Amino acid sequence: MSLKSLPKVELHLHLEGGAPPAFIRGLAQEKNVDLSGIFEANGSYRFENFTQFLRTYEAACTVLTGPEEFYRLTKAVLEQSAEHGVIYSETFLSPDFCGGGDLTAWREYLDAITRAADEAERGTGIVLKGIITCIRHLGPEQAKTAALCAAETMGDFVTGFGMGGDESVGHQGDYAYSFDMAREAGLRLTTHAGEWGGAASVRAALDDLRVERIGHGVQAIEDPALVDRLAEDGIVLETCPGSNVALGVFPSWDAHPIARLRDAGVKVTVSTDDPPFFHTTMSDEYDNLAETFGWEAEDFLALNKTAIEAAFCDDTTRESILKKLEAQS
Repeated sequence: MSLKSLPKVELHLHLEGGAPPAFIRGLAQEKNVDLSGIFEANGSYRFENFTQFLRTYEAACTVLTGPEEFYRLTKAVLEQSAEHGVIYSETFLSPDFCGGGDLTAWREYLDAITRAADEAERGTGIVLKGIITCIRHLGPEQAKTAALCAAETMGDFVTGFGMGGDESVGHQGDYAYSFDMAREAGLRLTTHAGEWGGAASVRAALDDLRVERIGHGVQAIEDPALVDRLAEDGIVLETCPGSNVALGVFPSWDAHPIARLRDAGVKVTVSTDDPPFFHTTMSDEYDNLAETFGWEAEDFLALNKTAIEAAFCDDTTRESILKKLEAQS
């Protein structure tokens, strides 16, 4: 079996970040918006560092102005994911990009996204769940609005709450109120940490936000005691090696700590983060893991079982996905 056709579970995918460049260029042309500055001559997204990446990302989002665009976006992203063997995916959604945090507008966007997800599931079998995120660099007060939107729309599709954005802004604990609100509503919790903020940001996420998963988390490798804590407490890392290498968190795949973390007993999973921005797919991630670390089919099966066991979904969905994984082992 090729690694491309291997069934895969992805836990860390930003919906807007999955937008193919051609899709965003097409929307810009429809709306007569000049976004030429965010694209390279070859049509790919343009940025040189993480700060520029955030600016390009947010510029691309300016043409996603209504529920219909998010319906089309969801269809396009899931089509690409399914093409690379993904059978279950969790995507980060921000009310700030979907109605500006207004609850009524957010419900309209969410309806469009779930319609697209339902159609994709009927067409390809891929299952999608939503993790609502606040955006760190918009501040703690705005985060409360995102948490309210998440709490008010929790259900079969909206199952988690998290935080993305610029890790250099504020501290994890500044957002504790929003995470407490989401927890009390019954949502599962994750947050970006240890991509740029060092091992200390991972420790803060655990202590101050009490999350069960960490987005990225790879800089935990700097602190052996923290690595032991992650392993002992069963904290799951949503690692995105291709993203980390593309952004310079680590200089190469050889230098990436995913294998060392796994060998230390930490539960790791693999995702693409913002795949077209980083010129990756789930197939590329698996190919690079196989080439760099010698991982084989049984390693990927274990990786995917870890992911679906940590997924923010109901038990019926979990069992269904597990059966599909084991059927292909």
